[in-house]
Amino acid sequence: MATAAKVDATEEQARALVEESRETSWAKPSFAKEMFLGRFRLDLIHPYPKPGPEDAARTEAYLARLRPFCESIDGRVIEAEGRIPDEYVKGLAELGCFGLKIPESYGGQGLSQFGYNRALMLVGSAHPSLGVLLSAHQSIGVPEPLKLAGTADQKAEFLPRCAAGAVSAFLLTEPDVGSDPARMASTATPIEDGDAYQLNGVKLWTTNGVVAELLVVMARVPKSDGHRGGISAFVVEADSPGITVERRNAFMGLRGIENGVTRMHNVRVPKGNLIGREGDGLKIALTTLNAGRLAIPALCTASSKWSLKIAREWSAERVQWGKPVGEHEAVGQKIAFIAATTYALEAALDLSAAMCDEARNDIRIEAALAKLWASEMSCTIADELVQIRGGRGYETAASLAARGERAVGAEQLVRDLRINRIFEGSSEIMRLLIAREMADAHMSAAGALVDRKAEFKDKAKAAVGATGFYAKWFPQLAVGAGTVPATYPEFGTLARHLRFIERSSRKQARSLMYAMGRWQAGLEYRQNFLGRIVDIGAELFAMSAACVRAQSLRAEGAAAAEAATELADVFCRQSRVRVRRLFDALWDNTDDDDRTLAHGVLTGRYTWVEEGVFDPSEGTGPWIAEWQLGPSTEPNLLRPFLPSTRSHAGS
Repeated sequence: MATAAKVDATEEQARALVEESRETSWAKPSFAKEMFLGRFRLDLIHPYPKPGPEDAARTEAYLARLRPFCESIDGRVIEAEGRIPDEYVKGLAELGCFGLKIPESYGGQGLSQFGYNRALMLVGSAHPSLGVLLSAHQSIGVPEPLKLAGTADQKAEFLPRCAAGAVSAFLLTEPDVGSDPARMASTATPIEDGDAYQLNGVKLWTTNGVVAELLVVMARVPKSDGHRGGISAFVVEADSPGITVERRNAFMGLRGIENGVTRMHNVRVPKGNLIGREGDGLKIALTTLNAGRLAIPALCTASSKWSLKIAREWSAERVQWGKPVGEHEAVGQKIAFIAATTYALEAALDLSAAMCDEARNDIRIEAALAKLWASEMSCTIADELVQIRGGRGYETAASLAARGERAVGAEQLVRDLRINRIFEGSSEIMRLLIAREMADAHMSAAGALVDRKAEFKDKAKAAVGATGFYAKWFPQLAVGAGTVPATYPEFGTLARHLRFIERSSRKQARSLMYAMGRWQAGLEYRQNFLGRIVDIGAELFAMSAACVRAQSLRAEGAAAAEAATELADVFCRQSRVRVRRLFDALWDNTDDDDRTLAHGVLTGRYTWVEEGVFDPSEGTGPWIAEWQLGPSTEPNLLRPFLPSTRSHAGS
């Protein structure tokens, strides 16, 4: 009889697993980490890093081949049919889009992270679902984990297939497991004297899973003699016996994505398909996401560029009360926000990508900040575009076209972008992840002081050890270059903003120190406070990128240098308003009241507020569908876009 699949884990066990899977060392410098410590290391990002001549030429040549095909794609077909036509995928495969970052020696295009981002932006312009298809395959699918932790044999077998168009998917989430991998129930049991593993489990929200040829599957290996066990990563053929795609999920946006529910029942996987070691799966996944997360800000930047173009053209054309709507201050302010923020989005994206390519900085915090900030700001931009367009913003592109008007899908943009605040770590989880990384130095210095379960003697010992760190570090937060009016003179009018960033980096570091003193081990539960600190850091990072990029253009004598300086200046002014509000909210907020009220809501104290309506969803099913181990009873919906590539690997 099949058994219900459920793994319980305590808060401590969940925290321990995530902590164990983190990269614990900082072998390379990190601009963002230093900034959170109150040290504004401008030298780590200035001069603004850029692709080398060879890389830039390769990227431009590839984009020149890619653009005509992207322009031939009709995104309205994807939107209307709810799927990507096979011929579009075939065309992308023929152009090498499934091997953008795969080395040329394995049949890929060999693009840098910078070039990969540019290609995603172009493809995503045709329809965001295409961008997700490529990014889910290359940013978190088979290619990136193998590049990071795969063996020579694995790379030789699978990377050429991926480059040729073998779509891959990443299988981590389960019906009852989202951001808490400690509760993962899927198993990979060693069989055949350790020569293979047997996979069992169900995975939810498998982007590309419905059309995949290859899968990266995360499953728990039981600990036993000769097996260290733990969550592990495997490359799996999607058509392996025992694998069934049971559902193709539908969403409010990204209507062309092939996202499903995949069941595995006694699936045999050769030992050679284990990526890295047993127990390294979550660490591999987190490391993969360090660079993989940059795909989201790339697609967000692309959408913001389009939003700016539509806002500019519409606001100059549409006349109300005797003049174009863009000249009315209420609309003009929105246009200014879209333009300045789009400039900053691209600056932060390119800075992160270039630092990733140079590999001289640790970018785990920068990539996470870029993902968090871009996903939030692009949603705001899309909402403002709908408002600027008015009724036409709320109307679908198909409806507009049907009555003879330009098919501007502003409402579609809102729907498509919304998932980015959830994909690859929700904004709330991202803030906690970044907060843990930014506090790494404090965790190391304070030790038992921030451990809720530590004994008094251990806390006393830790206090002695922490004294040396804080006695040296805290006085450095009192003054800095930002308090000297003449600093950063090469930045001209933007120098004032760099001084603000420097002062603010010290201020947020002091604020974190005050919070540690006030709440001590309880600080980890002050998620709103930590989130505001992270949001301050995200704004400061974006401001830094905007200023350094503008200065770089000016140093080059670029034609756009003056305009870039204007954009950077206005963006920084807008950002400073947000930063000041965040600082104020650190200590002047309703967090405690909200916590109490939320508890009352959950315990039913205010159910009378819900009276007067009815709930159409009541009785339609459980909140979370319980799944059980066992064979599938559903038809297999697996439908790869392209013919199998196994022949490419000689198998």
